[in-house]
Amino acid sequence: MANKPAAEKTPPKAPASAARTARYRAVAGAADEMIDPQGKIRPVWQPFVSALEKMTEHELHERFARADRYLRDAGVFYRAYGSDGSSERAWPFSHIPVLISDAEWQVLADGLVQRADLLEQVVADIYSDNTLVQQGFLPPALIASNPEFLRPLVGIKPAGGHYLHFCSFEIGRGPDGNWWVLADRTQAPSGAGFALENRVATARAFSDIYAETHVHRLASFFGAFRSALQGQKQGNDDRIAVLSPGPANETYFEHAYIARYLGIMLLEGEDLSVVNGKVMVRTVAGLKPISVLWRRLDAAFADPLELDQNSYIGTPGMVEALRNGAVSFVNALGSGILETRALLAFMPTISRHLLGEELKLPSIATWWCGQKAERDHVARHLDRMVIGSAYSRLPFFDDNGRSVMGSRYKDSQGRTAAEWLEAEAGNLVGQEVVTLSTTPAIINGQLCPRPMSLRVFAARTKDGWQIMPGGFARIGSGNDVSAIAMQSGGSAADVWIVSDKPVDRTSLLPAEESFTRNMPGSLPSRAADNLFWLGRYIERAEGVLRILRAWHARFAESANPDQPLLAFVTDYLSDIDVDTKNGVPESLLRNIDSAVYSASNIRDRFSPDGWLALTDLSKTAKRFHERVKPGDDAAHAMTILLRKLAGFAGLVHENMYRFTGWRFLTIGRLLERGLHMTRLLGHMTGPDAPDGALDMLLEIGDNVMTHRRRYNVSTASLTVTDLLALDPLNPRSILFQLNEIRTEVEQLPNAMINGQMSSMSREAMRLHSGLAVMTPETMTAEVYTNLERELEKLSDILAQTYLG
Repeated sequence: MANKPAAEKTPPKAPASAARTARYRAVAGAADEMIDPQGKIRPVWQPFVSALEKMTEHELHERFARADRYLRDAGVFYRAYGSDGSSERAWPFSHIPVLISDAEWQVLADGLVQRADLLEQVVADIYSDNTLVQQGFLPPALIASNPEFLRPLVGIKPAGGHYLHFCSFEIGRGPDGNWWVLADRTQAPSGAGFALENRVATARAFSDIYAETHVHRLASFFGAFRSALQGQKQGNDDRIAVLSPGPANETYFEHAYIARYLGIMLLEGEDLSVVNGKVMVRTVAGLKPISVLWRRLDAAFADPLELDQNSYIGTPGMVEALRNGAVSFVNALGSGILETRALLAFMPTISRHLLGEELKLPSIATWWCGQKAERDHVARHLDRMVIGSAYSRLPFFDDNGRSVMGSRYKDSQGRTAAEWLEAEAGNLVGQEVVTLSTTPAIINGQLCPRPMSLRVFAARTKDGWQIMPGGFARIGSGNDVSAIAMQSGGSAADVWIVSDKPVDRTSLLPAEESFTRNMPGSLPSRAADNLFWLGRYIERAEGVLRILRAWHARFAESANPDQPLLAFVTDYLSDIDVDTKNGVPESLLRNIDSAVYSASNIRDRFSPDGWLALTDLSKTAKRFHERVKPGDDAAHAMTILLRKLAGFAGLVHENMYRFTGWRFLTIGRLLERGLHMTRLLGHMTGPDAPDGALDMLLEIGDNVMTHRRRYNVSTASLTVTDLLALDPLNPRSILFQLNEIRTEVEQLPNAMINGQMSSMSREAMRLHSGLAVMTPETMTAEVYTNLERELEKLSDILAQTYLG
């Protein structure tokens, strides 16, 4: 890279030093993924290592900062669970990618395609003829006692003919260079969206290297899978959706990201209902059919009627819809049984039986302890065995997050592993201790070798199984392989599959010159509800900020909260649960947090810029809450928060597509602004209002200059009422809000039914017409009280009509 010009007043980059080169070479010699059995750097790594050698530590730091900034701005997170509950954590990104040659990857891909076909046949047999159990290839107890074996699904054939459509595999390489499968993921495989974000972040950090390296792109994989999902639709009007457990799930960000990336709906169980054996989604335009669900929740939670009756995130009747062939699940309900750890022990034999060939990619050595010979083998080799549940699909961890080593095991009752094996043999498996190869990672600013496993994804397409050319790597936080899991402090890295020739640079955008303009899909009622309340909470926060700024500005001049005007406004604020004792009150934080929560429920419909602006507002408000004092300091803080709010509102107004969702968000803002101004006018224009109340009201309404230009008299109750209540051109007036609400309501679905206005349309028009004929003289306290009640009623009608 060229040196910076001297005019920039930064020293030119020093040439790569021999010491730094030696350090990188030393790391390469310690990381198995970088070197071959002869101790030489693998050819696929040579260009990348050479590029690193030329970088100063400062430049490397800047590159990593670029990647981190992208992930932070994009809002990438995962949810960690602990004894004190759950919390959102930044995505633990490892900046150095893992590089694998195209030739080696093709061997892995062939093995995974074979494995996916084998898993399809196994699950199809388990839920149909059950010949594998009858012929002794699978122990009956391993199926019958398995919590993932869903009996109501036995005999139900998937609508599309296949049980599996999207799988992932945990694979690892030993220091000797041989690969094996650590686990199969068929229940609701996660991570594909994170793999995409890893790729973007890595490309930001190493844009020059990435551009010059023949790295296979990921878009074609997702494009093929999206086409496969489209092919499963049963009708042209049917919808496709990602079915999520909701924002509390640890990988919810990924659910929203994938839905947005593929252009499909993101739904939760409460969005769906089963009507006459068909799955329907509740939208603001009524019930609409949906026939393909890419589920990201465990199968047992999908139907509380026939599966887990304690589920609050499922949809009653879903199994019945499956019986009717009305819906396709990706993957089929019940396919989670393939994740059973003990099945790994039987896969080699099953492969020879069903496929007539050996596994191309072997599983990690596994023994089910329900068989005496296998149990005795595990007992004899406890010093190199990891012991755990036969049915669990989770890693073997003890209370300290370490692998459960058989030779060191003692439970709370003091039992040894041998005694444990004897007592619960059928529920346990033994697996050989994993020794994973290492890959370079930046740890505390230094390149260090760390153990690594890969998560690789497979999608069923019209041409058969396709393996994502990459995935992501799990990087251990130390030398212990059990620390690879991100919940245990591990991190994730991008995986580059490098070809020796140029690769296609595909994207999900259509390449054809002609196109069809698709209308936005129907808006789910839950999404409309969150958009509506997002608008209300944002406007509510702005209204409180404007009042507080005016209050603190006057308090800064007098330092007397008992002054008549301040006391008068304090009473009003107290009625709406706003405290003036602190610079930034708790109630304001609650409104902003409620807005963030509403937005978090519709991440698939929210731009990254909008989300960034909203979360920045929340962080700033919390920081001010801890530091800002009443008076001038608080008034200045309110101005900053108002500017940030204006920035968010501008993003929404300028960038958000004018589809139905935008209308609900806008109606929420208009309705809340109308309520805010109605309450203020009712309180501050009465005969008991102290001196200065009208001027303060104009300031809160941001209309001081407008009042001076429009009226050739000093501030008076009639002029303020005319401007803030009845002026149709003032974007802060009540009449303006009602006019805009009426306009937006007319564009909502079913605003006209058989030539007649809906109840929502009639109420909006009635409210607007009633206020439009008023004069300043007729706007009394009773009128404001009734108007406030009617505005709240309008909100109720909207909820009953569209959000129920």
